[in-house]
Amino acid sequence: MPHSLEDKKRAIRRLRRIRGQAEALERAVEAGTECGPLLQQIAALRGATTGLMAEVLDSHLRETFGQAQVAGSAVPERDAEIDEIMRLLRTYLK
Repeated sequence: MPHSLEDKKRAIRRLRRIRGQAEALERAVEAGTECGPLLQQIAALRGATTGLMAEVLDSHLRETFGQAQVAGSAVPERDAEIDEIMRLLRTYLK
């Protein structure tokens, strides 16, 4: 769950776009749209949900592991490690 106000706003915007894509896909199916365009819309919808999942996962990792401190000071290497983990995960989420 995104915790900062800006993260929540960004997640809500994404969800609204996803809802719009899902509604457009529903209308296309009801209208009997050809399979090619339907598949393209489904792929776009999947990409949008995967993007949201990656964003929430990034937020979760940073909140859970990015707050780690050693002797009262933040560990800057931790952010770099999270960046690397997210870069790797995003390649698998595509």
